[in-house]
Amino acid sequence: MKKIVVIEALKMALEKKLYEAQAAADSARQDAIHEQSAAETQYDSLSIESGYLAEGQSERVEQAHRAISVFESVFKTENASFVAEGGLVKLSDEEGNCYWYFIGPLEGGLKITIIDTPVLVLTLHSPLGQVLKGRQIDDEIEFDFNGSRRIFYIDDIL
Repeated sequence: MKKIVVIEALKMALEKKLYEAQAAADSARQDAIHEQSAAETQYDSLSIESGYLAEGQSERVEQAHRAISVFESVFKTENASFVAEGGLVKLSDEEGNCYWYFIGPLEGGLKITIIDTPVLVLTLHSPLGQVLKGRQIDDEIEFDFNGSRRIFYIDDIL
């Protein structure tokens, strides 16, 4: 796995989230000001609801802009010697299954796929991120996953 490819895919995924948020915000704004949204009675709350939706969608746009900005500060191509933000970490379990994680500042759970290999964004504030923080290649970690104890090995940190 090449880290630069993961970084570029993450940039595209974050830009896509921004585009989708902007489209939703624009649509919600148009709905809020459309003549059919005007209240017909004192109990008609469609225009108020449309306004709240437009405000919420605008907040999503701001969050997407913030995520892009914050990620730019952790996109580094040099390899790290321990797990930290900006690192690309390969874990394996006792059965030999491999898992790739990009350690990001935000957007935990964002998933991209590179040549049929899923890469999940993991924050250091997540339970698994807290266990991985500061660990090095060849370290063994134990993690409680859905009530069962799992053992992972850190195979690589890019």
